[in-house]
Amino acid sequence: MRNLKSLLAIAIASVSAAGMVHAHDDVLKKKRSKNPQQVEEVKVWGEARDSASSGYTNPTSVLTQEDMVSINATTTEDLVKYEPSIVIRKRYIGDSNGTLGLRGSNMFATPRSMVFADGVPLHYLLQTRWSGAPRWTMVSASEIAQVEILYGPFSAEYSGNSMGGVILIETAIPQERKVHVDLDYFVQDFSAYGFNDTLEGYKTFVSYGEKFDDLSVYLSYNRLENNSQPQSYYFDSKRTLNNATPVTGLITDTDVYGNAAYYFGDTGVEQAVTDNFKIKLGYDVENWSSLLNIAYENRNTLRDSANSYLTNAAGDSVWSGNFIQDGIAITVPASRLGASELDRRSLSTGLRIKGELTESTHFEANMSDFRILEDNSRASSHALQDPLFQGRGLTTNYEDTGWQTLEGKFTFSEVGVDGLEVITGARYEAYELNLDTYNSAAWTSGDFAGFTGRSGGKTHISAAFVQMNWDINPRWDLALGGRYERWQSEDGYYSKDIAATPEFDLVDVVEASSNQFSPKFSLGYVPAESWLVRYSLAKAYRFPIVEELFAQSASYSNAVEARPDLKPENGLHHNLMLEKQFESGYARINFFTETIQDAIESQTTLLPSGSAVPSITTFSAVDEVKTDGVELILNRYGVLVPELDIRFNIAYTKSIITDNSTIEDTNPNVISIEGNDYPRMPRWRGNLMATYHASDRWNLSANLQYADKSFGRLQNDDTAENVMGAQDGYTRIGVKTTYDLRDNLELGFGIDNVTDEISYVAHPWPGRSYYLSLSYDM
Repeated sequence: MRNLKSLLAIAIASVSAAGMVHAHDDVLKKKRSKNPQQVEEVKVWGEARDSASSGYTNPTSVLTQEDMVSINATTTEDLVKYEPSIVIRKRYIGDSNGTLGLRGSNMFATPRSMVFADGVPLHYLLQTRWSGAPRWTMVSASEIAQVEILYGPFSAEYSGNSMGGVILIETAIPQERKVHVDLDYFVQDFSAYGFNDTLEGYKTFVSYGEKFDDLSVYLSYNRLENNSQPQSYYFDSKRTLNNATPVTGLITDTDVYGNAAYYFGDTGVEQAVTDNFKIKLGYDVENWSSLLNIAYENRNTLRDSANSYLTNAAGDSVWSGNFIQDGIAITVPASRLGASELDRRSLSTGLRIKGELTESTHFEANMSDFRILEDNSRASSHALQDPLFQGRGLTTNYEDTGWQTLEGKFTFSEVGVDGLEVITGARYEAYELNLDTYNSAAWTSGDFAGFTGRSGGKTHISAAFVQMNWDINPRWDLALGGRYERWQSEDGYYSKDIAATPEFDLVDVVEASSNQFSPKFSLGYVPAESWLVRYSLAKAYRFPIVEELFAQSASYSNAVEARPDLKPENGLHHNLMLEKQFESGYARINFFTETIQDAIESQTTLLPSGSAVPSITTFSAVDEVKTDGVELILNRYGVLVPELDIRFNIAYTKSIITDNSTIEDTNPNVISIEGNDYPRMPRWRGNLMATYHASDRWNLSANLQYADKSFGRLQNDDTAENVMGAQDGYTRIGVKTTYDLRDNLELGFGIDNVTDEISYVAHPWPGRSYYLSLSYDM
C-alpha cells in the first residue's frame, strides 16, 4: 500500500506541474463528422458511444456499424479481431474454442477478460484455456449495433477478471417492423502434411423486429454449418522396435522443439453445426426501460474421418500398432486416430432494468442465468476403420453446471460538488461445475461403464464498489474508486481411485475464502485544444475459477490434475494515454505496464508416444510476470479523400517472467524460467482496416493482421516454426466488397488470408477463405 500511495503522489505531482489550457468535454467528446455515405441510424439497448470516445477511466476502442463494413464477419468474435492488443484464437468458422486475449493476458488466460452482450455475460468463468472461450454464438454478428472495448481493470465497476479488459456489445432496438435475412457461403482449400481438400460452410440468419407502442419485440434464428481443416496432425519420434510392420506414407518433419518428427495421420475434417434461437423483449415506461434476453444454443461437433497416411504392403491403410519405413520405426497408439463427437445445449437468460429515480439519481439492475442443459463429449478408443475397434470409448459429461449473476448500481449526478458524479453498487456471482469422465461400451451412445474421473465444485464472489468521477474544471478530471470483493469456494471434490476399495473414491476439498480491496485512480488533463493526457492506476485481484481449483480428469488426449491450493492473481496496472482529436478521427498512444503476482498458468507437458495419454496438464502459479507495452492507434475518416476510412493500430508488448522462486528454490534441478517470455505473447501485433466508399451503394475494403512468433511453453524451448503445435507469427491479408443491388438487397464478396499463408497457433489457422453473402431487408 505504501508503494501505491507513492505512485499516486508522484502521478498527481507530475501532472500538476504542467500548464493549464482549454476545454475538456467540448473538445474530447464531440462526435466525429460523418462521411457523405450515410448509414441507417441505429438505437441500441445500452449507451450509444461514438467511435472517438476515449473513456473516463479505461482506455477504450469503439466500433460502430460504419466501422464493421470492412470485416468478413461470420460470427461475433470477427468484429473485434482487428482492434488494438487483441488476439482471438478462432481456428475455423464455427469454432467453439475462440479464446480471447487482451493486452498482457494471453489467449489461454481466459478468466482475465470479460464479454457482455446487452449486459449479459458471454465470458465463461467456469473453465480456462480452450474450454474457457466466451460463448460468442449466444449473440449473432448480424444483430450487433456497437462494440466497445475497455482495456485494463481501471474501473471499479468490473472485477479483477477485467485485468486484460472488457468487451461491451450492444444490439439494436427495433423501431419499426423489420425482417432481416443473411445468407452466407464460405469455402477454403487447405493443404498441410498429408491432408488436401476443399472445405465448405453456410450461415443462415433470420430476424424479425417490431415496435408495439412501448414494447419492442425481437426474434432471431441463426444456423451455422462448417467443415474445418484438421485441427491436429499426429507424429512420433524414431524408436527401436521389434515386430514392426513395414509401411509407406510416413512424412518427415520436425516437432516444435526442432527435433525430427514423423507424421502418420491427422484428425480429419471437423464438422460443426450450431443453431441459435433468441428472444428479446424491451419495454419502456416513462423514464424506465427493461430488456429480457433469452438465448438458446444447440451445438454439435463431429470428427469421424481421421486420416492415416500409412499403408501396408497390400496398399491398405493401417491405424494403430508398431510400424517401420526406411529404417524409421514409430508407434501409433490405439486411440490417436479415434473419432469424437460433442453435443452441447445451453440456455442464457438476462434481464436489464434501468431508469431515473429522480432527476439526479439513475438506477440500473442486471440479472443473468446461464445453464448447460447438456454438454456431452464422446471419443472412440480406436479409429473407426481400425480392425481392432470394438465400439468402446470414453465419455465426458457436465452435470449441474452454470452460473448466476445479480448486480444493482446507482448513479448520483448531484452530490453537492459541481461536476461530481458518484456510481456505487453491488454484485453477486455464483458458479458451479461438475465434470464426469467414464468408460463407454458403445462410444456413440456414451453409456456408463465405470468412472475414470470426477471433479467439481462451486465458487461465489460478492462485491461492493464505488466510483467517483469529477470534472474539476474544463482542463482537469479525476476518477477515484474502489472495489471490495469476498471470494469463496465450497463443495469442491476430485477423484482418486484407490485400488483397495470397490467404489470410485472422491476427495473432498476444504473450503477456502479470500477478501480483497482494489483501489482505482485516473487523472485526465487537457494541455491544449483537441489534446488529452490521462494516467490511470489500478489494483486488481483475479480469483481462481472452478476448473483451476478442482478439475481432475483423464481422456485419450489429455490428463488434468487438480490444484485446490491456488491463490488469487494479484495485479498492479498502469496506463498513460496521449490523444490527439481530429475533425474526423483521432490518434492515440497508450503506454502501459502491469505486474501480476501468482499468475495462474496452465502448462501442458507432452509425453512419449507410448504413454497412456499424450499429455498432462496442471495449473501452477508463476510468482511474478511483468508486462510493458505501447499501443499506437490511428482512426481517421476521410483520409486524403472523403471516401477513404482507415483504422490502424500497432502494439509492442514485452511480457517477462520476473520471479519463479517458489518452485525453483525448492527444486534446484529445475531449469530456471526467470527472464523467459510469458507464453503466447507476441512482441509485435498490428492491424489495418481500410474502406473506400466508391459510391453510396458500393464499398471496397482491405484489412491486415500481423503478429510475430511467440512461445507456447514457459520454458521457451518450442522454437520451431510452421509445424504442428507452434506459436507462429503471421501476416494475414483480407479483402471485402459490398454492393447494394437495391435499397433492401446487398451482395458481398470477400477473401481472408489472400496469400494462403499456412501458420499455426498450436493448431493450424485457416487457409485462403472465400466469402459470398446476401442480405435482404423487408
